[in-house]
This record gives sequence, structure tokens and C-alpha cells, in this order.
Amino acid sequence: MEQTQNKRKLNKYLDLTWTFFKVGLFTFGGGLAMLPLITKETVEKHGWVDEDQMGDILAISESTPGPISINAATFIGYKVGKLLGAACATLGLVLPSLIIIILLSLVIDWFLGLEYVAYAFMGIRCAVAILIFNAAIKIYKKIQKRYLTYILLLIGLAITILVSQISSIYVLLFGGLVGGLEFIIATSIAKKKEKKKTEEENKEDQS
Repeated sequence: MEQTQNKRKLNKYLDLTWTFFKVGLFTFGGGLAMLPLITKETVEKHGWVDEDQMGDILAISESTPGPISINAATFIGYKVGKLLGAACATLGLVLPSLIIIILLSLVIDWFLGLEYVAYAFMGIRCAVAILIFNAAIKIYKKIQKRYLTYILLLIGLAITILVSQISSIYVLLFGGLVGGLEFIIATSIAKKKEKKKTEEENKEDQS
């Protein structure tokens, strides 16, 4: 029985490593471009997290220091297999890039001098833009649709397009601050309504 449990744990860790290794190996364009593949593998294929949890993980990953894809892999790995699971998922994601960078460093000048390589990267950049747009659409579908959502979306979009000098972290902090204030205000209003309702019910009972 104990051997069976140990074998299951080993398979779980190997599965985490291999899954994120594939994501790291076949994704170009950085963290945002990895999100569709991470979502497909962890939500749709393995069921390690559901869509709501994935939305929360992406929000936390973007808000914490470090690349969003690595943060997401660490969070998902920890949910599946605690600290060792987090280590396996993170290692699996970064290992392909590490291997490729080491190999390319040996022939980088020759590699970048190839004309067809330059054209290949032009095509990859276009594909990356599509992947990032796809990730944005998926995240948008999962968030709650309220007036504040659209206001923050427009403000963030306007700042990103018109004021390129402002770091995206300030846009995220602004959105988090406004969202937190909205939660506090909404909670306070809900408590007052509940208190008022309770008082009215008590008066009716007394009468």
C-alpha cells in the first residue's frame, strides 16, 4: 500500500515536470504567450485547477514579483504537490529555455546571422501577439462584469497606449487599490442593509 502511494506521488511529480517542460519547450514570446498553453494543460487536460482558480492564480502571478508564467507554474505546482510540486513545475518550465540558451550561446553569432532565422522570428512575433490577445480574451471572460470592470479596463488601456512611460506595475497597483476600495465599500453597504433589515424585522415581531 505504501509503495503504491509512493509510486503515485512520484508519477504526480514527474507529470508536473513533464507538463510544464512541454509548455516551456513549445512556447515563444515570454510569460504571457505561455498562458493559453498553461491553461489548456492544467485546466482542460489534467484538471489540476478549475477556471475560477486559474483566474485567481493569473491575477496573483501578475501582481507578485517575477515572470507571470513562472509564478503561475509555482502556484499550480504547490496546489498539486506542495513544495516539491512547486519545485517540479517551476523547474520543468525553465529547463527548456536554460538548455536552449546554453546551446545557442555557443553559436549565437552564426545563428543570428542566418537570414531565414530573422524571418522566422518575425513570424514568431506575430504568433506571440495572437497568443497574448487570446490570453486576454480568456481572462476577460472569467472576470465579473460590472461598471467598475469596464472603467478600469478603459483606464488601463488608455494609460498603456497613451502614456508609455508609466510602468505596467503602477496600472496593476491602481486597479488593485480601486478593486479593494470597492470591496470595502460594497461590504459596508451590504452590512448596513442587513442591519437595517434585521431591525425592521425585529420591530415587526415586537408589534
